[in-house]
Amino acid sequence: MAFLKHEVSEQPLQTQLLSDKVIQSVLVADDSRVQRKILTAYFRRWGYLVSEAASGEEALEICKTRNIDLIVSDWMMPGMNGVEFCRAFRALERDSYGYFILLTSKSEKGEIANGLDGGADDFLTKPVNGGELRARIAAGERILRMERELTEKNRLVGETLKEIQSLYNILDRDLIEAKKLQQSLVRERYRDFGAAQISLLLRPSGHVGGDLVGFFPISETKIGLFGIDVSGHGITSALMTARLAGYLSGTSPDQNIALVVDEGGIFQPRAPAEAASLFNKLVLEEMETEHYFTLMLGNIDLKTGLVTLSQAGHPHAVVQRANGTTEIFGDGGMPVGLIEEAEFDEFQVKLERGDRLLIPSDGITECPSADGNMLDNSGLMRLMQQNANIKGGSLFETLLWDLTKYSGERDFPDDVSAVLVEFSG
Repeated sequence: MAFLKHEVSEQPLQTQLLSDKVIQSVLVADDSRVQRKILTAYFRRWGYLVSEAASGEEALEICKTRNIDLIVSDWMMPGMNGVEFCRAFRALERDSYGYFILLTSKSEKGEIANGLDGGADDFLTKPVNGGELRARIAAGERILRMERELTEKNRLVGETLKEIQSLYNILDRDLIEAKKLQQSLVRERYRDFGAAQISLLLRPSGHVGGDLVGFFPISETKIGLFGIDVSGHGITSALMTARLAGYLSGTSPDQNIALVVDEGGIFQPRAPAEAASLFNKLVLEEMETEHYFTLMLGNIDLKTGLVTLSQAGHPHAVVQRANGTTEIFGDGGMPVGLIEEAEFDEFQVKLERGDRLLIPSDGITECPSADGNMLDNSGLMRLMQQNANIKGGSLFETLLWDLTKYSGERDFPDDVSAVLVEFSG
């Protein structure tokens, strides 16, 4: 029978508070009662809570009901040996890792690999040296401390991720509601004015976007039109479009910058270039924002088909004639909200019966292909020509399908919006 080399009384008195220890509970498994008592005496003298088991089966039952931090088990025991006990211990569901030391004799050294495969962390050769045992326990303390610290960090990460997910769910719900509100800014997607039919397309690249399109009646013969694209994406851009929508409202004409009251108290269209200048002044003097926006603003005379527009950095207007040919109009211009001295011009387009006018956003003209090439004006004109017989909202549905195909089935990187005027005379 193998015994410890040194008597317990030879060991220095080393006591610590259990709360300072990573290893607090120890299990000694050995069929030798004398070996168990000697090891137990050491562990208790060093400040550990110790349990004893005379067999692998008894030790396993203890591990099922108690949270054991360190196990010192003899290799050779009747019934379930140390390696089998170790495998069964590793199979238990535990909240934390347990450090396992196998006691071996010289004849068992060749079986070390088998013990490692069974899940053992360390080995001690009998007869056990007290100082070596203490050193192995210290090594186990370091490993378990790292394991507990990692577990705690993982717990904190998990809780943080749960909080982030909760915040994300709240934000996602808010953004869904914000999307509904932004879409409500475009109350009508289609209206037939008799001499002309107007259709609108507004599709943000995310929940909310910085594009806005619309129309507003001015009189029985004149209709206002606009397309806006605020710089950037997301919530701040969407908030700015919501504010701008109030300045182009058809339900509150007295607040509509694009309208002016004549001497008879009748609302008339303000010159689009003048309205663009007013917007520029408003953004720079009253809106504390770094955002700017592009704008296509104007009106159409339903009697004559004459469209008067001011282009402020917005993509060019595309006119498709009744025979299917297309051409672009506009000189570009400066975006609104960048420079105080910015000047804005106007141009006119004459629509004949069967002609149509498209005011697109750059989400259409700058839609990238799979290899990075933009659709551009030429690509948009090509799509208009191949879809010349498709009208109104159906044209927009087809256009979105064509853009999706052009982009290689990828999500659009920018908001997509457009105003379509189909003139029937």
